[in-house]
Amino acid sequence: MKFGIFFEMSTPRPFTGGIERQVYDNALEQARLADELGFDTVWAVEHHFLEEYSHCSAPEVVLAAIAGQTSRIRVGHGAVVCVPEMNHPIRVAERAAVLDIISGGRLELGTARSSTWTELGGFEADPDETKKTWDEYVRVLPKLWGPGPVSHQGHAFSMPERNVLPKPLQDPHPPLWVTVTSPGTELDAADRGLGCLGVAAAGYDEQERRTKEYHRRIQQCDPVSSVVNDQVTTLNFLYCHEDPAVAAKRGMGMVGLFGLANSHLLWTREAYPTRAYQSLGNLSPGARSGSGSPGEKYGIPEGIVVGDPDLVYKAIERWESVGVDGVNFLVNALEVLPQDQVLDSMRLFAAEVMPRFQKGA
Repeated sequence: MKFGIFFEMSTPRPFTGGIERQVYDNALEQARLADELGFDTVWAVEHHFLEEYSHCSAPEVVLAAIAGQTSRIRVGHGAVVCVPEMNHPIRVAERAAVLDIISGGRLELGTARSSTWTELGGFEADPDETKKTWDEYVRVLPKLWGPGPVSHQGHAFSMPERNVLPKPLQDPHPPLWVTVTSPGTELDAADRGLGCLGVAAAGYDEQERRTKEYHRRIQQCDPVSSVVNDQVTTLNFLYCHEDPAVAAKRGMGMVGLFGLANSHLLWTREAYPTRAYQSLGNLSPGARSGSGSPGEKYGIPEGIVVGDPDLVYKAIERWESVGVDGVNFLVNALEVLPQDQVLDSMRLFAAEVMPRFQKGA
């Protein structure tokens, strides 16, 4: 079982008084601590124009800073938006290669197609084209990273024969992932031999169903590269405290506020009705009566990783039992938790929970 932290850079109003710098400074400190504590990966998203929800429009810069301030933890581009109006594929290949080099071969590259009209419309991109352009990107990137010159004639872009430089440090290239928000995208990942980077809420039963089908499909995939990334991760929240009641009060306050900011994205999707985006799959789950959640008596919904070390362990153990290979955590949202509480939660989790998932534990 692998553990990561996941940055949205959610920023509370008002956007004055250095609040954005505080958000970024806190994230860098969290990344340094995660490296020291033994977390496996730190991910940063790419979003544009999404006030409060995410002020992380240049994740490659964030990850370069993290790479320079850490020594072991892997850096995850979670994920580059594969829309030519936002990111030209040649520039994606070049930036990823440089980030892999300066991090010492620690890059994980996620791919996405964006999810809101606020973002796509801001770049005057057609939502009905994004799945086509994403598919082209994931097929051409391994070729751009290959040895020697390459040419390309496609739907999203074309290029004459050129040698895209530099090349990634990892051979043949960094592991490739697909962010999964809408149900069904995990199958697109499996068919192409790509890792499933879950960023949407799903209960244990639904996640188990999706994970089993992903692993079945990837066995028969037509991979876009010479390597297959056969991994499934999911996104969650983390707040760990010795007192489960305190953990629930603080942690669910964070979960609730992020869910509110997330719900605002619903209207940005409905502004441009299209079959290309059929589900708002990443809303935070509500409490379920009789769900059998380890933290149910404290008001912690099924699957949410909030509680004392024992409750947190039981929740993650359930995720492990349905076939999930890793969990990435949002450790704060809109700065609702003071930084010292966030860091203490991470330390307690690393000391009391992570060792239970080590091999032979």
